[in-house]
Amino acid sequence: MIKLFWAPGTCALASHIALEDAGAKFETVKLDFTKGDQRKPEYLKVNPKGRVPALVTDRGILSETPAILAWIAQTYPQAKLAPADAFDFAAAQAFNSYLCSTVHPAHAHGRRGSRWSDDAAAHESMKAKVPQNMSDCYALIESDYLKGPWVMGADYSMCDPYLYTISGWLESDGVDIAKFPKAHDHFKRMNERAAVQKAVAVFNG
Repeated sequence: MIKLFWAPGTCALASHIALEDAGAKFETVKLDFTKGDQRKPEYLKVNPKGRVPALVTDRGILSETPAILAWIAQTYPQAKLAPADAFDFAAAQAFNSYLCSTVHPAHAHGRRGSRWSDDAAAHESMKAKVPQNMSDCYALIESDYLKGPWVMGADYSMCDPYLYTISGWLESDGVDIAKFPKAHDHFKRMNERAAVQKAVAVFNG
């Protein structure tokens, strides 16, 4: 049985949505970050990074959202979550990698400043920069990457749950998603999907 480790408010939501999209049979394990569940020995055996998501499969354990999304897409090809064309698949991977390596850290600087500095003043400086950094990221997504109506164009893909998840953080980052019409439309369109509603209900439960 596939098992997804997750925590509220995290990017694990993207993997949960994709599993729902794929029609996968899986169970979820909720971690409470406020109690330090991610640093407990039993979880560190699952993911030594002490972060979520982590996905237990019959082949082993995967971490990192782009890798998990690609695995789901390739394990459940009938769901058509990844482009069949090699170049288009690489383009989808490039987009998800950008979310993982640039956009997510831009958000995290407002909440996890201790990862980068021990200076309390530096933490406040990082927080102050978050709205601008996230706005810059979304300006690039809006102009260069989000083809519409879905990230890759006409076809829904593994990129869409990931973008949706991070778009859900914008308000708390001090960014009005309405400034980015395509991203805003994408977010509203995602909210209409049954898989999204089912996963969000779990995350909000």
